[in-house]
Amino acid sequence: FSLLGMFNTFARSSRQLARQSGRSLSCAETAYLRNSRRAFSLARTSLGANRAVFPVSVSCNNSSSATLVQYGSARYYASSPDEFPPHIPLGMPALSPTMTQGNLVKWFKQPGDEVSVGDALADIETDKATMKWDSIDDGFFVKAFIEEGTDDVPVGKVIALIAEDKDDIEAFADYVPPEALDEEGNAKEEEPKEEPKKEEKKEKPKKQEKKEKPKEQPKKKTESKPSGRKSGDRIIASPAARSLAEEKGIDLGDIEGSGPNGRIVISDVENFEGSSEPKSAPKSTSSGSSTPVGEYEDIPNSNIRKVIASRLTESKQTIPHYYLTVEFNVEKLQKIRAELNGRANGAYKISINDFVIKASAMAMRKVPEVNSYWSEKSIRRFRDVNINVAVNADAGLFTPLVPNTDNKGLVEISESIRSLADKAKSGKLTSEELQIGTFTVSNLGMFGIKQFAAVINPPQACILAVGGIEKRVVADGEGWKTSEFMTCTLSCDHRVVDGALGAQWLKEFKSRMEDPITLLL
Repeated sequence: FSLLGMFNTFARSSRQLARQSGRSLSCAETAYLRNSRRAFSLARTSLGANRAVFPVSVSCNNSSSATLVQYGSARYYASSPDEFPPHIPLGMPALSPTMTQGNLVKWFKQPGDEVSVGDALADIETDKATMKWDSIDDGFFVKAFIEEGTDDVPVGKVIALIAEDKDDIEAFADYVPPEALDEEGNAKEEEPKEEPKKEEKKEKPKKQEKKEKPKEQPKKKTESKPSGRKSGDRIIASPAARSLAEEKGIDLGDIEGSGPNGRIVISDVENFEGSSEPKSAPKSTSSGSSTPVGEYEDIPNSNIRKVIASRLTESKQTIPHYYLTVEFNVEKLQKIRAELNGRANGAYKISINDFVIKASAMAMRKVPEVNSYWSEKSIRRFRDVNINVAVNADAGLFTPLVPNTDNKGLVEISESIRSLADKAKSGKLTSEELQIGTFTVSNLGMFGIKQFAAVINPPQACILAVGGIEKRVVADGEGWKTSEFMTCTLSCDHRVVDGALGAQWLKEFKSRMEDPITLLL
C-alpha cells in the first residue's frame, strides 16, 4: 500500500531529524517537512484515522531554525542521562467528533510487543460505538496505565507508553505518566499564577460572611410547644403545610399555628423542631409499597446507552414536536418490488424500507425547507440529502448514515443499508458512518407495529416513523376488494417546519409511494 509506505517514510525521517543535536534545521529541511506534512495528511485520511492525533508540523522560530512538534502523541527525547530514553506517552484518543471520554474494552498489545504504524492498540467504546484505536507510530509497547474494563476515561488522559528501542523498556520501571496531554501531545501543567488569584477570591467572601452573620441570626426555628388542642379538636392548616408535614412525617397536632384563628401555615411546619421520627415510619412503609418487590439485576449503562438517553431527553425537552400521519395504498409498490426482485437472480433484494428511504430523499428535493437544522441565529438549509436509518442492535439503537441518498438508486440504497445493519450488529461501524445527516427514517413495521411517533434526532428537523402494511376492505365500483395500506407519521420541529410545510412534504412522499415509477424521474 503506497500511502502507508509514504506514511512510514515520513515518520522515520521526522525522527532522524529530531535526533539531530548541536544544530537546528535549515530552511530547506523546514520546507521538506512542510511538504511531507501534506503527503502525511493524505495518507492518514486514506487510512480512515479519525483520531485526536494530528500530523507532524514544523513551526519556524526564526529565519534559520525550526522546531519539530508532533501533535497528539509527541515523542520525547532525553536531553541528559538522568532523563528517560526516547518515548511516546499515548493519551485517550477522541475517536468520534463528540467524544469526551471512553471505556477501555481490551488491549491488543502487551509489554515488549512491537508496534507498527496502523497496528490496533486497543478496543475503545466511544459515545457512538466500540472502535479500534490504531497506532500512528512505531516502537515497542512499554506498559498500559489503565486496565481493561476501565470506564469513563477522559480524552487526553495518558493510558499507555511506547519506547523507541526494546532495550529501553526496563528504564521506564519508575516512569510516572503526566495526568493528561493537550492537543499537541504535551503534558498539561497548572499555571502557578492562578493560585494567588484563587486565594484572593476565597478571602473576600470570608470577610463578607463575617459581616453578614449578625443579619442572619434573627432567623430562629420555632421550638416544639404544646399546641393546647384537645384530641377531638379540628386542625386548620393550609394544603401546602399539610403536604410538607406529610413529607417530613410531622403530626400537625403537635404544631401551634401562627395564622388567623390558629391556622397552620407552611412556615410553621418548616420551623418546627419537634421529633419527626415516629411519624416517618408509616411514610416509609407507604413509599415502600410502590416499589416493585422481588429479585432484580442492575445492568450498567454503556456509553452508547447514556448517549441515547441524553440525546432523546434533550430532544423531547428542547424541540417542540408535532406529528402528522398519512395512509396510502402500496399495491403498485408491491407489484414493482416483486418484479424487480424477480429479475435480480439473487444479486439483490429490495425491501419496502428501501422504497421509503428513496421516496423520502426525493420528497426532500421537492420540499428543501425540511432538509434543515435549527440554530438560535439562523435556520441552516442543506444542499445535500443525507438520511440516517435507525438500526437496532444488542448494544443499543444506532442511526448509520446513507450519504447523498437522493443520488442513489434502489439497489445501491439496499446494499448500503444491509452493510450498515451488519456492521451495527457486530459493532464495527466507523465514525464516518455514524455522522448525523439531515433526516432520519425509523421503521418498526417488520415488528407488526401499525403506527408510532418517533423522537426527532437532534439537531435534525424531522424524523419519519414507518408502520407496517395491513390489508383493508375498500370500495371497488359497486363491489368490494382488499388492498394493502401503510401508515407513516412525520415528527416535525415546529421551529423549522410549520404544519403546512410538513403536510406538503408528506404529500410528495405519499405520491411517490403510491406511484413508484416517479422515483425514477
